[in-house]
Amino acid sequence: MAAKAIRRRIRDVGVDEGRDEDEETSVSDTLNEPLLEKHNQYDGYSELKYRTRKQDITDGRKGKCQCWTYFLSQSISHWAHWLDESACFYLPDFSYSTNVVFGFRALVRRFFHQPTTGHQIKGEKRISIILNPLQEERLGNLRQRLDVPFNSSSVNHQDALRELWRLAYPNRELPSLKSELWKEMGWQGSDPSTDFRAGGFMSLENLIYLAKNYPNSFWRLLHKQDGRRAEWEYPFAVAGVNITHMLIQMLDLQSGNRTSRSGSYFLKLLEEDEMAFDMLYCVAFQILDIQWLEKRATYMEFNEVLKSTRVQLEQELSLEGISGIKDLPSYKLLSV
Repeated sequence: MAAKAIRRRIRDVGVDEGRDEDEETSVSDTLNEPLLEKHNQYDGYSELKYRTRKQDITDGRKGKCQCWTYFLSQSISHWAHWLDESACFYLPDFSYSTNVVFGFRALVRRFFHQPTTGHQIKGEKRISIILNPLQEERLGNLRQRLDVPFNSSSVNHQDALRELWRLAYPNRELPSLKSELWKEMGWQGSDPSTDFRAGGFMSLENLIYLAKNYPNSFWRLLHKQDGRRAEWEYPFAVAGVNITHMLIQMLDLQSGNRTSRSGSYFLKLLEEDEMAFDMLYCVAFQILDIQWLEKRATYMEFNEVLKSTRVQLEQELSLEGISGIKDLPSYKLLSV
């Protein structure tokens, strides 16, 4: 019965203007491994059954306009991208011309539903960054957190895992660190420590941060209380680890003094709030759940939903007027 619960719903940055040379990257630079394994069997079940869900009344409208908007949006997207590359990109002061370019670009993408790429494209420019002392200190602290793997022998790590259980199930008895009961939270096996490889100890810290700072959102995400759910849901805890992994790659946090555009935007937000990464994680988790519902996804489509979550985050980070995580449009989806 414990194994079943996992599947069934339980009711200032500066840019060196003289260094704009291309740096080629590949898809392997980002989501370079399957985050939830793609296999035909999951925990003894040969297929994923999906409950009948409410039909999206906008499907017909989207289908009719898809043809003509595709070509138009492609043209406008390429033009906006050319403006991107031609603009004088300088942070954190955000010159007027830069605001116009990125504001127009965001407007175009929002109007035509034209997503940015979900990974760095070969030949895409990466930005050389100059950090002020506060940014350098906070980025250094964040990178130190990234480098800490989950250690099942560490008392502190064990205590953190127990704390997550108490936050998730305050009225239930704490199980041993190896128990089938952990599957109810969305770990893939009876030993949660084996699922931290992609996100390290910080992914556990992120889950705890979500539970403590946005307890209502944490509860609703954990128990899949929003929308009409799939018969076979994504595992909550493992999804959280994968979100941490995705954000690390999207923000290029381990790339030295060159970063992605999303990474450059994030560094300004990090200057405003030391917990910017953890807050962005909470926003990302809420976006992922909404994308899951909108796409009426199944377990085997989790990686695609994660990619579309990344695309939406990249778009929101590029909007003008974003000076903190709370300014992101999707932040309002969180509830304390």
